[in-house]
Amino acid sequence: MKNKLKRKKECAKEAGIPVQREVASRLTVAGMGDALATYFEARACQRSEATSCAGGNTTGAAMALAELCFDTLMEEGVKAKIALEAGVCTPAVEKIIEANTLLSGIGFESAGLAGAHAIHNGLTVLEECHHMYHGEKVAFGTLVQLVLENVPHEELEEIIMWCIEVGLPVTFEELGAGNVTDEQLMEVAKAACAEGDTLHNMPFTVTPESVFAAIKAADAYGRYYLGEE
Repeated sequence: MKNKLKRKKECAKEAGIPVQREVASRLTVAGMGDALATYFEARACQRSEATSCAGGNTTGAAMALAELCFDTLMEEGVKAKIALEAGVCTPAVEKIIEANTLLSGIGFESAGLAGAHAIHNGLTVLEECHHMYHGEKVAFGTLVQLVLENVPHEELEEIIMWCIEVGLPVTFEELGAGNVTDEQLMEVAKAACAEGDTLHNMPFTVTPESVFAAIKAADAYGRYYLGEE
């Protein structure tokens, strides 16, 4: 009996190693998804002169931190994910932890939130997405915001390809909502446009219709770059 219990503990310990690595990697990548929005939402708030989460206008220091956050994600994100999957902590991992916490935290508080987090809030109406982490939904929300802004093709492509490389969702299917209907997506768009939500910090007028179109387009772009279309 003791031998059986000992072996069970050994098996659990052995099985736990890859599980712990997977959890650490996914949580960190989700943090990167949340941090990804920092620069783009700060940029939108600066352009619209929206009030920041701290109650003031976006400062130059906040923008500098938000931009450093973005640059760190682009440079270190993939390296950090690979290292975590190998079960090790490297300088890239440490830099990503700094970006996910300090740079993103100060950046969003001192600059503000906009479209990406509002889309996250809208996605909460879909039960199919409830198992996804906050940052995973925010990452998709960032793509939707970029579509709303009609950013240059190169910028949109860079962000989509980076999300794919680190493992952040770029389609409804990857969000767990592959069978979502247009009616459900309109409910997502309406929720994102709720009075007082941060989507109204964008430097232009948003409507449920324009948000619905951007959500659909973001999914289509994601499928395109995944080679599904």
